[in-house]
Amino acid sequence: MQGPNPNNKHPMEGFPQICFIKNTVSNPNIIIGDYTYYDDPEDSENFERNVLYHYPFIGDKLIIGKFCALARGVKFIMNGANHKMSGFSTYPFQIFGDGWEKVMPQLDELPFKGDTVVGNDVWIGYESVIMPGVNIGNGAIIAAKSVVASNVLPYTIVGGNPAKPIKQRFSSEIVNSLLEISWWNWSIEKISRNLEKIVSCDIDALRNSE
Repeated sequence: MQGPNPNNKHPMEGFPQICFIKNTVSNPNIIIGDYTYYDDPEDSENFERNVLYHYPFIGDKLIIGKFCALARGVKFIMNGANHKMSGFSTYPFQIFGDGWEKVMPQLDELPFKGDTVVGNDVWIGYESVIMPGVNIGNGAIIAAKSVVASNVLPYTIVGGNPAKPIKQRFSSEIVNSLLEISWWNWSIEKISRNLEKIVSCDIDALRNSE
């Protein structure tokens, strides 16, 4: 049992709104893992339109792991959205030219939060917004319409604006075991053999998978 082809744009026959999005991204600064899908009945193949203010001269990356589920309308705000905040005005005069470019800020004068990183097996709910430089841990769940402005711990459910922890999905002991096992890094053959253990809640069975 091999499982679905990760290079297939639309793995569910008859459901073109489901897309394995690594196969649609052309920007080298957007890195998507196998089997991560985006669900959008309007334009599932144009995921890059949801990555906003992502300018190549800034150089930040959006990195999303394997087996993530991204609901319709999820947005990633990148560092290009940031304005200089050290002066009295945050208005970007320089971008309009005609002499105003004399106040063009240096890159090191702009807030820079680093790369945005989403772990593996993360579920991001409908119309959530992920702010620049956020790290979302493996197994996390982001509630619908959340604004995630700070890091999310692995296997934690967050929600709201700004998103706050709602609960940890499992005990700390089980979370540590899941991170150690990292089933998403297994071969697809091993994953396919052990699907029942991956979707169950028996950590010993998962640990002893062959």
